[in-house]
Amino acid sequence: MTDVLTQPRPIRLKGRSFLALALTPELPVQDWLVRLDDLAARSAGFFLRRPVVLDVDGLDIDRQELRDLVSELSTRNVRVMGIEGARTSQLGPDMPPAMTDGRPAADFEAPATDEKTVSKKAKSADPVENVVVEQVAAPATVTPSLVVSRPVRSGQSIFFPEGDVTIIGSVASGAEVVAGGSIHVYGPLRGRAMAGTTGNASARIFCRKLEAELIAIDGFYKTADDMEESLRGKPAQIWLEGETITAAALG
Repeated sequence: MTDVLTQPRPIRLKGRSFLALALTPELPVQDWLVRLDDLAARSAGFFLRRPVVLDVDGLDIDRQELRDLVSELSTRNVRVMGIEGARTSQLGPDMPPAMTDGRPAADFEAPATDEKTVSKKAKSADPVENVVVEQVAAPATVTPSLVVSRPVRSGQSIFFPEGDVTIIGSVASGAEVVAGGSIHVYGPLRGRAMAGTTGNASARIFCRKLEAELIAIDGFYKTADDMEESLRGKPAQIWLEGETITAAALG
């Protein structure tokens, strides 16, 4: 009886999926890093505490070049949690682990209920304390859209890869909305809005007042410095034409 009571309990292992940002470097790597630095300088906080997967599938680099790339990203506060598409010979015990079978965010398996995690959202920025990141889970029946009936405050992030997101209110500077479909903001858009994140190039961004730090559709982006000055502070819609972000006034 004593032996039975003192036996250690088995460790319970659980599978869980998380949303991560995939970086796909291009050759020459140094030129790609320059473009990354430019984006980081113009969109503060994009990589802050964000998990990143480095996708090197088809990239013609050797083991040392891959190690140097991971090191360069580390100096930029880009945390590489895994490497996808690398050969076994390119990796080692001092490198992030190999990752396979990466799926688009639309297949993201979230828990059945909303989760709120205290944390500190593509670049570097001033530290942010007590930031709440809200990860919105999809119910068992796929929901085509999400309606957030309150403003999104600075430091908050709304993730909904399953479809459209509608914000009844403003998106503050330092806040972020990420959607697999289109984004509708019935108020000022001062933070970051990323639509079509699951490869939906037809997604659009609509807002009552365009003052965004960064807008992106299907991975193509514009920062505040790149946006048309004539649209600042006005109702606007943003869409993708080929590989070019296009914006126009509404009404």
